[in-house]
Amino acid sequence: MATDCRNCPLRPRPLFDDMSESELAFMRNFKTGELEVEAGAQLMMEGANAPHLYTALEGQGLRYKTLETGERQVINFVLPGDFIGLQAGVMNVMYHTVEATTRMRLCVFNRAALWSLFEEQPERAYDLTWLSAVEERFLGESLAMLGHMSAEQRIARAFLRLQDRGTALGMVKNREMPLPYRQQDLADALGLSLVHTNKTLKSMRERGLADWRGGSMKILDYSGLCELAEMEEDRSLTPRPLI
Repeated sequence: MATDCRNCPLRPRPLFDDMSESELAFMRNFKTGELEVEAGAQLMMEGANAPHLYTALEGQGLRYKTLETGERQVINFVLPGDFIGLQAGVMNVMYHTVEATTRMRLCVFNRAALWSLFEEQPERAYDLTWLSAVEERFLGESLAMLGHMSAEQRIARAFLRLQDRGTALGMVKNREMPLPYRQQDLADALGLSLVHTNKTLKSMRERGLADWRGGSMKILDYSGLCELAEMEEDRSLTPRPLI
């Protein structure tokens, strides 16, 4: 049975803004169903014109772009609550691929109805604009990180961002959260070689900063990781809209 938006398990999480009754009513009509996919399934393909939009309800995935050499540039990791497919909704084609890393359950929206959101729910339309702006800021920070930070700093920053999101989503237990990606995925995301990534992760584990093995990441020294990543320890996430 599809999850009613009123009973969405993500809505109570501190990561997301509250919805008004009118916004909730609109989302219940905007949603057309749910989709379950297995690990490895491609939700959207680069160059395709997908008919649906999605919100990740459960599970984790990857956004990546395929280079002319056949190599992948991982853009970011997909976590519950992420909205998927806006690029195709606005530009009529996807310029990257979205793939499930684990079994995923997704809310499905009819892309053709996207513009009714702008007509009937201007505040929800602003939420889409806000999400796009946050994504642009994230990509800008990532470019700066790739150009000016060491491998340890890049990995520390990535782990802290994931830990912060995971905590707000209730995915962290005893400082540990599921991180079911490959070292190659992390290397591709951070512009590192697999060998360098492996050596850096080993060094961070031996120094008692973080341990990522067996599909789980555990932050061993949060303060030390923040210092390494040049991030404030007492920062908090800005609540974001849930589409």
